[in-house]
Amino acid sequence: MHILIVEDEPVIRQELKIVLENAMYQVSVLETYEAAARQIQCIRPDLVLLDVNLPGTCGFDICMEIRKIMEVPIIFLTGRTDAMDELAGILRGGDDYITKPYQVPILLARIAAVLKRTRGTAKAEPQTLNCHDVLLDPARCCLNWQERQVELTKSEMKLLHFLFRHAGEFVTRGDLVEELWENQIFIDDNTLSVHMTRIREKLRGIGLSDFIETKRGIGYRV
Repeated sequence: MHILIVEDEPVIRQELKIVLENAMYQVSVLETYEAAARQIQCIRPDLVLLDVNLPGTCGFDICMEIRKIMEVPIIFLTGRTDAMDELAGILRGGDDYITKPYQVPILLARIAAVLKRTRGTAKAEPQTLNCHDVLLDPARCCLNWQERQVELTKSEMKLLHFLFRHAGEFVTRGDLVEELWENQIFIDDNTLSVHMTRIREKLRGIGLSDFIETKRGIGYRV
């Protein structure tokens, strides 16, 4: 199960990530909060741990925006202990409300309870992934933007699918190579460069010149 952490305090964020990974969850973190709901829709986690006090925005507002577009379970994890805040969180669409400091066994138990309760009850999400109004359609192996379409090879689709699932995060070249190895597609670092060049050429062909961002020494992100 994939859990997304939306928490602005680096120490708490890292602690949560370690705790959840030790509990055998797949974990992603959101480090920018502009258009957070859209980023979360691109990542498509199984559950969101959402802080309330975030730079430039509020977890309650993010929760309401998420609820307009998807039914992912949301647990507020916050230092706000007032009962009215807890009520506000639930009324805005939260599935649970946990105050800091939390006890790890209780946190994990409540995450498991929410996942068990909500599994299979959420509305089915569309197979198409949306990031910045760019649509990736794995079933048809193509990408669409502003009524323009480009066909993708199997390897190109898997690379873009991985980037879309981690939208807003930099993905390392090693992660991309490992993703394709896990899918039994032979690829090395040089082959990855060739694939990324071809993907960029196809994107430029439909007017998407800067859709994939490269950060030297780190990797790629959409």
